[in-house]
Amino acid sequence: MQVIAIEGHSATYADPISIKAGDPVTLSGKTDEWDGHIWLWAEGPDGKAGWVPDSIIENRDGQARADRDYSAAELTCIKGEILIAVEETHGWAWCRSSTGEEGWVPLRNLSPHNP
Repeated sequence: MQVIAIEGHSATYADPISIKAGDPVTLSGKTDEWDGHIWLWAEGPDGKAGWVPDSIIENRDGQARADRDYSAAELTCIKGEILIAVEETHGWAWCRSSTGEEGWVPLRNLSPHNP
């Protein structure tokens, strides 16, 4: 779906957490509520840490694991930029720019675009 950035967004983390389905994750116990959604501070098997949506973590045999692939990469965009929204979760949309870059942008910064 095409969207337009009604407000720009700058990526927060230079080296964000990225995990694959089945990866064990270490949860710190730190949580955050953002736009009504729960986020968990997690560390992946490679030692990178960051916020992940609570919905992608499951407990298997006493070990927290990712139940799907997830990257916390954010997409820097400017106001007025047209993007393709591929997926939405927890108040964010995974977007692709016209240059092929991809990452998360807050839904509150986006509006549907009908050319």
